[in-house]
Amino acid sequence: MQPGRVLLGLKKRGFGAGRWNGFGGKVQPGETIEQAAKRELLEESGLTVDTLDKIGNIKFEFVGETEILDVHIFRTDTFTGYPTESDEMSPAWFDCDKIPFDQMWPDDKLWFPFMLQRKKFLAYFKFQGHDLILEQKIEE
Repeated sequence: MQPGRVLLGLKKRGFGAGRWNGFGGKVQPGETIEQAAKRELLEESGLTVDTLDKIGNIKFEFVGETEILDVHIFRTDTFTGYPTESDEMSPAWFDCDKIPFDQMWPDDKLWFPFMLQRKKFLAYFKFQGHDLILEQKIEE
C-alpha cells in the first residue's frame, strides 16, 4: 500500500481469473505462511518486501467442495521494486476510494475496510459457486 492507494492484481489465469485481487498463493513445503506471501508477491508483482503485517485470517467454504481455503491477509507499506506484470497477474494501483469491488470477489468489500484501517480481523464465508455468499461472519 501507499498513502491513499492499494496495489491489486488482475488475475489472468486459474482460480479467480478476471477478478482484481491481492497477491498470494499456496505455501510450499518448508515455507512459513509469511515466507510464502513474500515469495508470491515477488513472483506475481515483482515487488520485494522485508516486513509484512498480518491483518486477517479468512476461511472460505464452497458448497460441493471438500477443501476449506484458509487465507491469511497481510499488508505492507514498504517495498522495493516496481509493479511488473507476470504470467499470473497484471498489477495496478487504485485510490482507496476507487477500489473496483464490482470486479472482485463479493466478500472483499466486507473485509477490505478492516485491512485498509489496519484492524485485525477473523472471517468466514460460505459460497454457492463463486458469486453468491450464503453465510458470513467477520469479527475484530
